[in-house]
Amino acid sequence: MQFAEAYVPEDLVLRTARGLAHEVGLTAVTPGVGAALRLLAAAGNARAVVEIGTGTGVSGVWLLRGMRRDGVLTTIDVEAEHQRIARRIFIEAGYPAGRTRIITGRALDVLPRLADGAYDLIFVDADVTEYGACADAALRLLRPGGVLALSGALAGGRIGDPAARDVATVTIREVIKAIRESEDWVAALLPAGDGLLTAVRRG
Repeated sequence: MQFAEAYVPEDLVLRTARGLAHEVGLTAVTPGVGAALRLLAAAGNARAVVEIGTGTGVSGVWLLRGMRRDGVLTTIDVEAEHQRIARRIFIEAGYPAGRTRIITGRALDVLPRLADGAYDLIFVDADVTEYGACADAALRLLRPGGVLALSGALAGGRIGDPAARDVATVTIREVIKAIRESEDWVAALLPAGDGLLTAVRRG
């Protein structure tokens, strides 16, 4: 697992963004999750991506590196200060302002304003109690063949423990079960980081 996480090394920009995340009390996606996001964006030739949970830009840089050169990352977060850091990181990574659309606000307030079927990939790394609502929104926002990715799907190793009944674990458990059993999705749970649930929207 450690070898897999370090398989695609991070450069100075990503290490800086990761250090800044630590400074403001955030847990950024692991390099393994970042590499998986880059892969998903590249495999789908993603031009329009939504990220829920900007943080300090770690996952955003990974996504941008997999997207098309003319792609735009729409990233949503409630913390404007974190987004200010992320904006600087995106520029340091070589992406002009036009490649990102940074929206400050609650995802559940912003997502209804986004266009139906217009997105290639949606990555969610935010309040787990909103994962179900975000997954429902993704079904509307993604084009057929578009990908949903949910971070933290193993819930710190508690997901398979029936005795774990805290709100976060129960919520994630319900969401990943619903996606697995839905005819609208083709799903897989990747063991990168703390688990990355990935699902392709059927046509």
